[in-house]
Amino acid sequence: MTMKKGLICLSIVAIVVFCTLNVATASTGNYSTKFCNSARHTDAHLLIALGSTANGISNWLFVAKGILASPSMPKGTVYIGSLDHNVYALDANTGAEVWSYTTGDSVGDVPIVANGIVYVGSLDHNVYALDANTGAKVWSYTTKSTLGRLSYSSPAVVNGVVYIGIDKNISALDAATGAMLWSYTTGNIVESSPAIANGTVYVGSLDDNVYALNASTGARLWNYTTGYWIVSSSPTVANGIVYIGGWDHNVYALDARTGAKVWNYTTGNIVDSSPTVANGIVYIGGWDHNVYALDAKTGAKVWNYTTGSIVWSSAAVIANGIVYVGRLDHNV
Repeated sequence: MTMKKGLICLSIVAIVVFCTLNVATASTGNYSTKFCNSARHTDAHLLIALGSTANGISNWLFVAKGILASPSMPKGTVYIGSLDHNVYALDANTGAEVWSYTTGDSVGDVPIVANGIVYVGSLDHNVYALDANTGAKVWSYTTKSTLGRLSYSSPAVVNGVVYIGIDKNISALDAATGAMLWSYTTGNIVESSPAIANGTVYVGSLDDNVYALNASTGARLWNYTTGYWIVSSSPTVANGIVYIGGWDHNVYALDARTGAKVWNYTTGNIVDSSPTVANGIVYIGGWDHNVYALDAKTGAKVWNYTTGSIVWSSAAVIANGIVYVGRLDHNV
C-alpha cells in the first residue's frame, strides 16, 4: 500500500508565512518545502490567504479542484499545483490569476522557484521547468519508468541542479536544460522530498530506508534502516543532524555524516509528517493525534498537544512564537 503525502485541506498563505519557510531542508541555499500533499483527499479545493486580523478573516481565496500540496510564495507571487492538471501563479495580494500552465495530469508536488524558474512534477510522467513570470515551458523531463510519477516527491534546487524523487529513484537534473545528471535507485517508491546540505542529498524511501547520497555523483554515502517498510516523511537537516519521521512510529535523529542514530522518540502511531526544527526544538505531528515538541539534541519530549484527529504529513510552521499545523479533521 502506498500512502500519499498530505493533509491540510485548506492550504494557507499568510502574513505569518506558511509557504516560504524551508520545511524540508536546512538553510543551505536550496528551495524545498512540503507539508500538504494527499492524493486521497480531493475535497481540498481552496487556497486561502489569511491576514493578521484579530478575527482571522481571509483576505482572499482561490478555488481549484484538488489543491494537495503547499504553495510557494517568492516575491509577491503564489505558485500552486492542482488536481485539475494545472500549475497556477497567483498575485499574493489579491489572489488574481497571473498565469496557468496545463500539464497532462494531476499536479501534487510543491512548485519550487529558483532563478526565475518554477520546477514541479506531474502525474503525466513529466518534471517541468516553467518561466516564473509567464508560465512558458522552459523544458520538461519525461520519466522512463512504467510507474510514471507516482512518488509525489517535491523538488529541491541547489547550485543549478534539481533533485527529485522519480518512482523508485532519487534523480538529479540539470536545472537549465533538464538533462539527467545521475539517478540512484532505491528499493521502493520515493515519496520523500530531498534535503540537501553540505554536498549531500538526504531522502527517505518506501523501502524502509533513509539515504545519504553524494550530491555531485549520486553515490550512496550511507543508509539507515528504520523499523518498518515506509519512510515517506521528508527530512530536515540542522546542525549536523538529519531529522525524519517513520511508519514504525518513531521520530529519528541521525548523524548527517555517518547515519548513526543519535536518538529516536517513539510516538503512538505512524509519523508521516516532516519535522520542523527551530530554536533547538523539533516540531512534528503524528497519526496518534498529537503534535510533539522534542529537544533537538536529546529527543526528550518538551510538550505535546493532542488534536482531534490525525496529523497527516502537515509539517509545522513556526512564526513569532506560534506553531501552526493542520490535521485530518479539516482544521488548522
